[in-house]
Amino acid sequence: MNPAALPEESGTYSLAVPPLFAALAPARSILIAGAGGGFDVYAGLPLALALWHGGAQVHLASLSFSQLELIDRDAWAAEHVVAVRPDTASPDWYFPEGTLARWLAAHDLPSTVYAFPPLGVQTLRDAYQYLIEHLSVDAVVLVDGGTDILLRGDESDLGTPVEDITSLAAVAALDVPVKLVTSLGFGIDAYDGVNHVQVLENLAALDRDGGYLGALSIPGSSREATLYRDAVADAQAATPQRPSIVQGQITAAVSGAFGDVRFTGRTSGSALFVNPLMAIYFTVDLDKLAGRCLYLDRIENTIGRRQVIGRIQAFRDQLPIARIPRSFPH
Repeated sequence: MNPAALPEESGTYSLAVPPLFAALAPARSILIAGAGGGFDVYAGLPLALALWHGGAQVHLASLSFSQLELIDRDAWAAEHVVAVRPDTASPDWYFPEGTLARWLAAHDLPSTVYAFPPLGVQTLRDAYQYLIEHLSVDAVVLVDGGTDILLRGDESDLGTPVEDITSLAAVAALDVPVKLVTSLGFGIDAYDGVNHVQVLENLAALDRDGGYLGALSIPGSSREATLYRDAVADAQAATPQRPSIVQGQITAAVSGAFGDVRFTGRTSGSALFVNPLMAIYFTVDLDKLAGRCLYLDRIENTIGRRQVIGRIQAFRDQLPIARIPRSFPH
């Protein structure tokens, strides 16, 4: 990256350099973490590949849905952190972190993927704090496959917010110079009831608050796109019983596909709308996003995932009125 192209004034950005990369340029050690669990870490792979190619030190982490307790204790780096390497074995058939670690090693890329079990805010924050200290992290990027991390709580539907918002709350209180959230897969969460006009409304509000770092498309012919598609195809082959619907749609969009694209029987009975918007990173300042979440304080003192679920539901039950969903006018 050309330093001369970076913004001259702190807090400002230039059209010449994507703000996402400008914000990360000063960082020495970057942690890219899947916020929503499962295959979300794959949504951070194109970004990681671009940063690695530019010489940055990047680490990957994932809020895991795998049965991490079945993994040998020698792989546990801390109480709630597993250092998943290419040779890390698990009897669980669903193990995206292990699949990704093996794919990374096969491509001569840094191949440790740190995995967290489903936790509450306090315990997940401890896990992040360990990694920040252990890896000397000075920039954290939470990646959401979808958009429900961008919802503030009063929307018509929140999609599947539990892991995303737990991750957001956990990292918000940490002392790290750069904290970002980036969303890849715009429109995918419509299947879970998310109204994307409200997502756009939230992004506009963040922009007014100085917290929106813009949108960045993954070029379909780029090295990052080619490797990303290969990694997702590898993951689909490794997990044929439950391939990622989110990553499948994003890779289809990155390939230039459009409309009701079929790649797994898991989507039978529903109409997909794969389109170029799914191949765009929407990036925001993490602290400003957290500051707009209406129920972050409700989940602050949670230890386990079930507590988070209960407190989000209690918040929604007490909500006087949700924002009225709108359809796209064009």
